[in-house]
Amino acid sequence: MAKVVSVTAKPGYVLALRFDDGIAGDILIADRLFGPSFEPLRDEALFAQVTIDQFGAVSWGNGVDLDPQALYVRVREMSLEAGYKAMAADEEREKEAKDWIDG
Repeated sequence: MAKVVSVTAKPGYVLALRFDDGIAGDILIADRLFGPSFEPLRDEALFAQVTIDQFGAVSWGNGVDLDPQALYVRVREMSLEAGYKAMAADEEREKEAKDWIDG
């Protein structure tokens, strides 16, 4: 199971994450900040108090946490998509990129 080893709050409800296998990326979580547990995190001062708990989950002092595996999947998907786009931008590697994604 993936564990978060580094987290930093950025403006606009973005988390900069790095996982124990080296995968890293930024994710926007504004769409998750609703309901009685998560809505208080709309306070930027509280949002900035993000930390990592003993299980490698992103958490805040108000008891809210985010599943590290779900975050890992989002960051990994974005990383793969960015790699595909970079390969596809190079016409010579476009076929290679499509073959790589299609598996």
